[in-house]
Amino acid sequence: MTIAAVERALNMLEALAGEPDGADLGVLSSRLDLPASATHRLLTTLAERGFVTQDAGTGAYALTLKLSQLAFRNLDLRGLPDAGQIVLDALAHRTREYCRLAVVEDESLVWIARAQGATAGLRYDPPMGTEIVLHATATGKAWLASLPEAEALRIVCARGFQAGDRTGPNALSDVDALRAHLAETRKRGVALAVEEGEIGTVAMAVVFRSGPAPDAAIAGTLSVAGPLPRMTEERRGPIALALQEAAQDMAAIWPLRRRQMQAPVRPGAKGQPQAELQARTSA
Repeated sequence: MTIAAVERALNMLEALAGEPDGADLGVLSSRLDLPASATHRLLTTLAERGFVTQDAGTGAYALTLKLSQLAFRNLDLRGLPDAGQIVLDALAHRTREYCRLAVVEDESLVWIARAQGATAGLRYDPPMGTEIVLHATATGKAWLASLPEAEALRIVCARGFQAGDRTGPNALSDVDALRAHLAETRKRGVALAVEEGEIGTVAMAVVFRSGPAPDAAIAGTLSVAGPLPRMTEERRGPIALALQEAAQDMAAIWPLRRRQMQAPVRPGAKGQPQAELQARTSA
């Protein structure tokens, strides 16, 4: 298979990922700027491999769950969600808002775990599969602020400030504004996004390291988000404190989880690593 064919296949998967009810051949052909015959051949190949299915009634094509299965298999092998879920659940319980864990992946971030802390009233519950717009989210700004300024600006400028309908009314739109926000984030220690990622929402985020050492590499971010009327300025101080303490807990257990994944299980020791994680985060 040529590189161009691989790129077309990946573009097709991304196009179908945004179509919960599927899309017909003509729509996909137009969206990907491919002839109908080439689009049909591509869909047929993906269907034969189990990635795509066609509705017998409407003729629409849609993704199967195979991609999800592969993604979860990869996450399980890397031991990422379990390592953070204990801390994430505790953070959600403490803040009573929606919390997420993202990890650094090359020059980007990917959400891998979440916990809902809101028990009544308005609930902010966005999908996990959306791309993180770095300059318009607290999660993105927290990570960018941890990088040298020149590197952070390079990453954002390479992607551009135009993100279509994936941002809110207050999203940053130029380098000077981004530079100012990153400076504020470094000074405050917590990133803040007020109706930047999405209208009517406020989000706060911090980075956490891959170990307790102060010079350990940044492993990812923790964030808290909720409706604007509830995420008032009075609540942001306690939430910032909760995030910073959760980041310390995450740094403490991150290498522990790695050792758990690598070390052989001794006879009679089943469940011991998980119990150790529970003890460290509840102490």
